[in-house]
Amino acid sequence: MNRPVRLATAVLTASTALLLTACGGSDAGSDDNSKIAGTDTGADSSASASPSASVSGSAERPTIKLPSDVKDTFTPEETGDAVKDAILRDNMELVRALDAAIVAQNPRLPALEFYTEGQGAVAAQQWVQGFKDAGWTVTGTTRYFDRTVKVKSETGAAIGYCADESQAFSKVIKTGEVKRTKVTKGSYVAYSAQVTKNKRGVWELVKITSTRGAAGCQP
Repeated sequence: MNRPVRLATAVLTASTALLLTACGGSDAGSDDNSKIAGTDTGADSSASASPSASVSGSAERPTIKLPSDVKDTFTPEETGDAVKDAILRDNMELVRALDAAIVAQNPRLPALEFYTEGQGAVAAQQWVQGFKDAGWTVTGTTRYFDRTVKVKSETGAAIGYCADESQAFSKVIKTGEVKRTKVTKGSYVAYSAQVTKNKRGVWELVKITSTRGAAGCQP
């Protein structure tokens, strides 16, 4: 399944057809074909810091509503650390905002722009545009798990997590046809993202890479 954060750090390099046939792990090349080229997010950097827990800022987060057939679950939702929890919450809302943008067929959905910046924003918009150009949307449930955060500075952090897309699919808008795919190791994706905290206290996506079929995300 072509899910929210499988994005390039600058420009999407895969074709729309390739993106849309990768849902749930396609039979042909599901391990590698759905990965979009990007650069290293630096998630393994040894730099770290302990910023203030007051990370929410004064920004009013947008309300994101998804149709009943589009669901995302997140584990863990909280860690007990105020800073990391704020980062995980904004990451969760980013994922939901990208789903909402695909459903709305709107690459410039305000909620999506709220949680992205720079290269992350460009990649997210192009990702949604790929679905719009093909006339496809998303349906089903995606499970995001093993979510971890490494705080690198007062305004920078790295997030790593897995996605189980075995029950998530693309759907043709005009016909309602659901493009169901077999469950393979390609149904599981590892993500590594960089986020930065803006002046409003929002942790925005700036870079992300993915590995479809990653061994560490297999059931």
